[in-house]
Amino acid sequence: MTESSVLYEKSGDGVAWITLNRPGVLNAINMEARDLLWSFVQALRDDPDVRVAVFQGAGDRAFSAGADISEFGTAPSVVDARRGRRERDLWGAMLSISKPLVAAIHGFAYGAGCELSLLSDIRIAAEDAAFALPEVTLGYIPSAGGTQTLPRTIPPGLAREMIYSGQPIRAERALAAGLVHRVVPRARLHEEAEAAARALAAMPADALQGAKEAMTRGEGLPLERGLAIEQAIAAVVSTARRR
Repeated sequence: MTESSVLYEKSGDGVAWITLNRPGVLNAINMEARDLLWSFVQALRDDPDVRVAVFQGAGDRAFSAGADISEFGTAPSVVDARRGRRERDLWGAMLSISKPLVAAIHGFAYGAGCELSLLSDIRIAAEDAAFALPEVTLGYIPSAGGTQTLPRTIPPGLAREMIYSGQPIRAERALAAGLVHRVVPRARLHEEAEAAARALAAMPADALQGAKEAMTRGEGLPLERGLAIEQAIAAVVSTARRR
């Protein structure tokens, strides 16, 4: 049997580990991997035992080098390809999930790999990590949220430079720009991600998820509307805590 292109494992401390498992092709995300990721995101969303999820890449060279370009144009039609993406909107599912997501990033985080990390709440990078959105150089645009999430995460000027040029930035520059939260030695990446995930899993789940929901729903709104959302969610969390 061929080993799964994405692995899903639950630990006993409320943490789920989702591993991109195609190291021979730098964990490129093909259609099978994308469908599995979508299924696993649904699973961690609905599983009350899971409080936090960590995304990581197998092998020594990459978190993910992005979409598997060998599959481009292989769908029966453009309509079928678009229908598949709508029916299994992986990126939308990641944005909408209320549980914290951690990305443990090493090596290449290009294209959809970079975008997957941007859809995570906490990004911990190894010293060898490199981030790039090279889609424009290949004749298309980032379409897993990169044109929207990158300028909301780092200074817009740097986001434009990265998207227009496709050139990578290394871990230390990514840290300085706010693209990642922490840079650690490669040998400590798993340990640091596990510690971060466990710390989040130990928090009161309703409060943590409520805080994430308030930030997500209020992003980009006028302050008064964001404050109204915050107050509404705070009331729900407080009521739940008193029960």
